[in-house]
Amino acid sequence: MPADLRDRLIALCRWIDPGPGSTHLVSDVSGWWRDSDVLAALGPALVEPFRAARPTVVVAPAVTGFLLGPLAATALGVGFLPAHKPGDGRLPAGPLTWAQSPPDFRGRRVDLAVRERHLGRDDRVLVVDDWVATGAQVRALYDICAARGAEPVGTAAVVLDCPPEVATRLRVRGLVTGGDLTT
Repeated sequence: MPADLRDRLIALCRWIDPGPGSTHLVSDVSGWWRDSDVLAALGPALVEPFRAARPTVVVAPAVTGFLLGPLAATALGVGFLPAHKPGDGRLPAGPLTWAQSPPDFRGRRVDLAVRERHLGRDDRVLVVDDWVATGAQVRALYDICAARGAEPVGTAAVVLDCPPEVATRLRVRGLVTGGDLTT
């Protein structure tokens, strides 16, 4: 990954106090999406560690995954498959394969689904997400892959913020770490 991309990702991340009653700051990565140079570099940088695994499809969860997934898929020359959440108001028609994540960093479980007809036994899946803190959504997406007979080759994240043993087990590679984005 070019050093200038790493530097831009760090510089463009902000931490915001959401207001009274909040116990923590919230990341604002909207600067990443506003910077055309970052957008152009993200896809190739995310997929580079996984090119040798020859993914056949990129799967990414709503909402920011719907931006990152196509960038990564285009860089690989493969298709993109969105993983929907029930509350996003855009559940596709037709048969879906569902999985529920283990509890995330807030203790929530997230339901994810993909269209069955777009994921099969011959697929080698690269999962892409903006931030991996616990690996909970990654695990749910790997469960969907297993249910469809597809093989997950790993996960590319902009921010790798999970414990090293989780990153190793789930084959997560990040462009920056949570520690790089100090508050």
